[in-house]
Amino acid sequence: MLNSEYRRRVADTIKEVESRTDAEVVTVLARTADNYLYISTLWAAFLALLLAPLMQFLPWWLEYQQAFTLQWILFIVFAVLFRWRPLTMRLVPKRVKYWRAANLARRQFLQQELHSTEGRLGLLIFVAEAEHYVEILADRGLAEHITNENWQEIVENFIHEIKRGKTGEAFVHCIEKCGDLLQQAAPATAIKNELPNHLIILD
Repeated sequence: MLNSEYRRRVADTIKEVESRTDAEVVTVLARTADNYLYISTLWAAFLALLLAPLMQFLPWWLEYQQAFTLQWILFIVFAVLFRWRPLTMRLVPKRVKYWRAANLARRQFLQQELHSTEGRLGLLIFVAEAEHYVEILADRGLAEHITNENWQEIVENFIHEIKRGKTGEAFVHCIEKCGDLLQQAAPATAIKNELPNHLIILD
């Protein structure tokens, strides 16, 4: 997650961009789109159940009740181990991670009231850090003038920087590049600030 210096730089960059356009830019950074507790639990249960066919190979003096207890212990150990975030993210299928992140992005678009800006000129830059997921959502007033291909190029550069551990710099560069497109699509006609400029962080 970003330190105070990068948060300040993000806010300053948004302020500068919005001085050149009527669009409203909101940035949201989520540590993760989901805790994926059900995924880690399912993996733990699956591995613990694998012990069942192996019981016939256990020492003859190990009673059934003891084997059953051992199975439960393994389940608990795996469940705790798989909750370690780097390991959890490896267990979750990419399709599931992206689906959850995209879901959260759309909820944030509504929660941050980007759909209610004057002229429908709201723009959301959403990042789910653990998933390495970036999405730019533009309201109707901007989508009429800026193609998805323009946004996608910015998104791909952003993701590349996140994977290199440069989330802060990537955020600033992304806002600047979006600003150039916004200035062309919706140049400033009035001084206004409908939505907050600070980076919104979801823990």
